[in-house]
Amino acid sequence: MNKALRRAVIAGNWKMNKNRAEARALITEMIPLVKDADCDVVICTPYTDLETALSLTEGTNIKVGAENCHWAPSGAFTGEISADMLTEMGVEYVVIGHSERRQYFGETNETVQKRVRAALSAGLKVILCVGETLAEREAGITEEVIAIQVKIALAGVSAEELSRVIIAYEPVWAIGTGKTATDEQANEVNHFIRSLVGRLYDEKTAAALTVQYGGSMNPGNAAGLLAMEDIDGGLIGGASLKAPDFAEIIRAASR
Repeated sequence: MNKALRRAVIAGNWKMNKNRAEARALITEMIPLVKDADCDVVICTPYTDLETALSLTEGTNIKVGAENCHWAPSGAFTGEISADMLTEMGVEYVVIGHSERRQYFGETNETVQKRVRAALSAGLKVILCVGETLAEREAGITEEVIAIQVKIALAGVSAEELSRVIIAYEPVWAIGTGKTATDEQANEVNHFIRSLVGRLYDEKTAAALTVQYGGSMNPGNAAGLLAMEDIDGGLIGGASLKAPDFAEIIRAASR
């Protein structure tokens, strides 16, 4: 991390976990553990937990995000939630383009771009997920895959709007598998993302961009990953469901 240039952000992605009672218990346990964090703290919860999370975190340093949003402001899209609905609730962040959305629910680079556009227009901050599969890494095309994902997702996004975008590099082969990119592998791709943004926008904009690492970051490996120059925090899956583990990662980002 380079805290002189950008703010570190640790965001928990709860995925499809925790009912309201469980969410209340987890957040209540978490609040005192992270209150002194020297980084931004975000919890991205299922839609059904958003009201609970917003109520409990009011007045704390924990921000609340959703795990997805639709690109249309309203309409005949059964089962979907719009960015405007999230903004009206008081939600601040939204995760877009997670590999599980791409893998299981048909997300494409094009639909990710439409969701990013809708979220930014609604005033949300976006955590944009990009990453390669194991086959793509072994084929030596990681940078090509990442470049396509980033370029399409940011199409039409101004430099001012990019200040409300976090890019989370999540190698698909390391999500929920227990496998983690080495510190150097993760930093290499994060550096590539920053360099790409520098070419798309300018060096100053790229230097200010928060680029997270996701993919089985946990209390045991967080310090090493977060010590890398171009890793500005993490998008945390399983470890965000245990308050002590999440707090330990936040402590590593606060050093």
